[in-house]
Order: sequence, then structure tokens, then C-alpha cells
Amino acid sequence: MSRFSFILWALMLLAWCAMRYPAMRRARRQRTAVDKRTALDITLLLACGVGLALLPILWRLGVLSGVADRPQGLVPIVLGVASGAAFLWLFRRSHKDLGRNWSVTLEVREGHQLVTHGVYAHVRHPMYASFLLWGTAQAFLIPNWIAGLAGLAAVLALYAVRQSREEAMMRETFGLEYDAYCARTKRLVPGVF
Repeated sequence: MSRFSFILWALMLLAWCAMRYPAMRRARRQRTAVDKRTALDITLLLACGVGLALLPILWRLGVLSGVADRPQGLVPIVLGVASGAAFLWLFRRSHKDLGRNWSVTLEVREGHQLVTHGVYAHVRHPMYASFLLWGTAQAFLIPNWIAGLAGLAAVLALYAVRQSREEAMMRETFGLEYDAYCARTKRLVPGVF
């Protein structure tokens, strides 16, 4: 059962890569007007890569040698697939809505526009919400306490550090327009948080 759930997780990772690649190519061609990235920002992004990709692969290759493995049943697999499907949909929708305004780090592009349509009409940080769903899906699909929860822990750390800095950067860039946007949207979950 764990092999099957790992294959499902790997397919989710491959789908994410296929969706992220065009945005990365487009972002490299755009000029940056404001760059607020720090060493901590880059470190947390690397931690996300380790937690969301490397550790599950190392677990499957047997590097953890059965340490912290847990039993895998059908219910966690179903919950993992549901979380993974929600992750991929929200991730794709977030990228589509952001278009040329997306950046992997804390940057404002030349000609940057405040995006308030699509999923951004309901939440300010749907990309972070999608990554939290990815971490949740991984926690269900990878039957190991370390490799399964590493992605969620890394994303939570990234969100905790970056969201306030990102909102401050947007406030500096868009001023009252961003304040008005914040007043009518939630950070992660529509109508809740």
C-alpha cells in the first residue's frame, strides 16, 4: 500500500513541476523593480524543497531504514488524493490569476499589478494555501512521520516568516489599494482566516 501511495505522491510532484516550469521561465525574463529576498527567505525555500520533495524520495529509497514508519490504510490515501487534487487545482488557478505578477521570492516586478480577481478575490495568499494542501496531502500519502510531515512543517515555517513581509511589501507598493483589498479578503481560507 505504501508503494501505491508513494506513486500517487510522485505523480502529484510531477504535475506540480509541469505547472511551475512555465511560470519560472516567464519570471526569469521579467525585470525586478523591488527585491526584498533575504538569506532566510532562500533558506526557507530550500527547506520546502527538502521537505516536499527530497525527504519523501529518500524515505522511499530506504535512507530512513524504517525509522518513524507508520501503517498506511485506505482512508489516509483517499484523504491524501483529495488534498492533492485540491492543491493542484488551487496552485494552477493561483498561477493563472497572477500571470506575470508571480515571483518565487519577495519581489515586485516592473509593471506589477495588484491581482484581486479569480481566487485572489477571496483570499490574499492562495499560493501558500495550495502549498499547505500539498503538505497535508504528503502527510497522508507518505506513511512516515518524518518524511510525511516534513513538507507541511517547512511550508508552515515559510508562511510564518514570509506572509507579513510580503504583505508589507505589497502595502509599500500599492498603498491604500492594498489596504482596501486586505479589508475585504482573508489570508488563507475564505470567510475564516
